[in-house]
Amino acid sequence: MTAALTAEQEQARTEFRAFADRHIAPHADAWHRDQRTPPQTVRLLADAGLLGLPVPREYGGGGRDAVTLGLLAGELGRACSSVRSLLTVHTMTAHAIARWGSAHLKRTWLPRLARGERVAALAVSEPNAGSDAAAVSTRLVRDGDDWIAHGHKKWITYGEIAGLFLLVGRAEEGPTALLVERDTPGLRTELIEDMIGIRASMTANVYLDGCRIPGANLLARPGLGVSHVAGAALDLGRYTVGWGCAGILDACLDASVDYAGRREQFGSLIKEHQLVRRMISDMYTSARAARLLCLEAGRLRDERHPGALAAASTAKYFAAAAAGRAAADAVQLHGANGCSSDYPVQRLLGDSRVMEVIEGSAQLHQVGLAEYAFQERAPRSAR
Repeated sequence: MTAALTAEQEQARTEFRAFADRHIAPHADAWHRDQRTPPQTVRLLADAGLLGLPVPREYGGGGRDAVTLGLLAGELGRACSSVRSLLTVHTMTAHAIARWGSAHLKRTWLPRLARGERVAALAVSEPNAGSDAAAVSTRLVRDGDDWIAHGHKKWITYGEIAGLFLLVGRAEEGPTALLVERDTPGLRTELIEDMIGIRASMTANVYLDGCRIPGANLLARPGLGVSHVAGAALDLGRYTVGWGCAGILDACLDASVDYAGRREQFGSLIKEHQLVRRMISDMYTSARAARLLCLEAGRLRDERHPGALAAASTAKYFAAAAAGRAAADAVQLHGANGCSSDYPVQRLLGDSRVMEVIEGSAQLHQVGLAEYAFQERAPRSAR
């Protein structure tokens, strides 16, 4: 697997792993229980340049390639899926600004996001609009040069601490995207607690009650909020979530190998039992396969290849499903210990279930991937 990376990428992976092992992994279970990410952890990520890793260098970011961003997402996902989620939503918003923002918005926000001065969040999902982003009902009404927003956003990852929201609402022209600052009058957040997974991600309800948003905060033109702005952001999000799932697979494998090598039952270490070896071999194979799919998706993304969208969807779909199976097996292998918060596999199981829902549910990817298959493989006469 190492040979598939450039020397620069391999060095970056080594640095990311060391950072995650030192600053993230030892605290992940405590953050999971507390349902909070400490502000000093966000600051550590920012000071290390990790929140601005893919932001263009001209705006103060790292300007790194997609494969390198994926490697970071994988190491953070191995250590703590909540922290990986911060990387995902922050870079999704930065990517949307870099691609669709005006020169003014790029100059204003990209340097601040690269430095981590503000945490950014994607405000698309609503109580009745999840995977179907085009179904958003938050109202955007023009008032002179400004927009007035009324609505309720839900399941907004890191919405409780975000200083900038990429809001998608419905205008007369169709779905429209705007940047909204936290201190905008009429905007308030409410923390959502006791989720099954990514419990430290400070997910929130976001309420918009007559928020006045400057017209200069518009991303792309009205009507393109989903097809162009959110679409580009969600594609990057699904890519980094796929890598995060590869990280969960690594964490399940590490925890299971360690436990099986120490736990004795019926007079021998459980690693000697054939069914335990079956679970370990499945985890090992899935972890390698997921990583290879993610690497392919990253390379195609860097090449701006037309197959990059399908590759990212494939990687996310496979890795999320495999992470769910691996986490369930890891809990089973740990027995009653796996059901307690004394072992990380309980957290990994909850996190893995969330991964099969976010950035497009497993069923949504099945529909899309089947369509890709028909387009690519059907006889020309049948197309």
